[in-house]
Amino acid sequence: MHLKTSTLLLAAASFTTAQTTSSKRGLVFVPNPKHPTDNQIWVEGASDLTWYYNYATAPSPAYQNRTQSDFQYVPMLFSPSSTFQSEIETLITNGRNISHVMTYNEPDGESSTGGSSVSPVDAATNWIAQVEPLRAKGVKTGAPAVTGGEGGFTWLKSFFAACQSQGTNCTADFIPIHWYGNFAGLASHIGEVVATYPNTSIWITEYALNNATLPETQDFYNTSAQYYDRLDYVDRYSYFGSFRSDVSNVGPNVAMLNNKGELTDIGSWYLGGKATGNKPGGSGAGRTVQSSWLLVVCVVVGFLITL
Repeated sequence: MHLKTSTLLLAAASFTTAQTTSSKRGLVFVPNPKHPTDNQIWVEGASDLTWYYNYATAPSPAYQNRTQSDFQYVPMLFSPSSTFQSEIETLITNGRNISHVMTYNEPDGESSTGGSSVSPVDAATNWIAQVEPLRAKGVKTGAPAVTGGEGGFTWLKSFFAACQSQGTNCTADFIPIHWYGNFAGLASHIGEVVATYPNTSIWITEYALNNATLPETQDFYNTSAQYYDRLDYVDRYSYFGSFRSDVSNVGPNVAMLNNKGELTDIGSWYLGGKATGNKPGGSGAGRTVQSSWLLVVCVVVGFLITL
């Protein structure tokens, strides 16, 4: 089905307005030991966030007083472990509501860039021993969170094949997506994931437009967040930016806090608030942008995926 150019441009314009609220939003928690008060910004007032993860198996001490009903913790098996199952079962026994777990952070990536650098075979062996027993008890499991490059798809296919070769069908209840690049590439990537793994929910657990101008970064945030909220198969999403702009490794404009620890426009929008007018400041080495298509093209791709 084809849409007229005028319709697409109107859709693009509507995408660039600031966000309101969404029950899908969560926090990629990056603690700030130098400024611990930053950690509470994400749960103060009328924060829109309903869940968080911290790349670990234990809840963050900063949120130990938060009720689980309004700020749920999602543990992650960052890399192969022989104690993951028992750690999660202990959390459940002690009364914590663990309904989902995430697995293997960017296993196709290197440790120097935050990846777990795990082979598909090793990950499959560990999943069968540590994750499948949890799924049998009703805990929903996320597939390994590979990078957004083509190597990620190759790794994930090899992982599921390795499970089958060991006599187990490693069934993921949701597919996490990581993306650093513009909206066109993001929409295309989501479409490829949905086509490859149909009838499976999607979580976008790390995403941002890195190393771009502030207007481009804000447009990307608003466009992508509204897009996620329109897609029924996107269950949750978490923007990568819960830190000050002067320590950001994806460019200063991505950050949800400026150098003074004040919410930027994106930070406030993400929590369900209004623009603050606080400008980001600082710099940092960023990731490589994964796509460079134009906004009009991205809207075309986005609409075609949902038609």
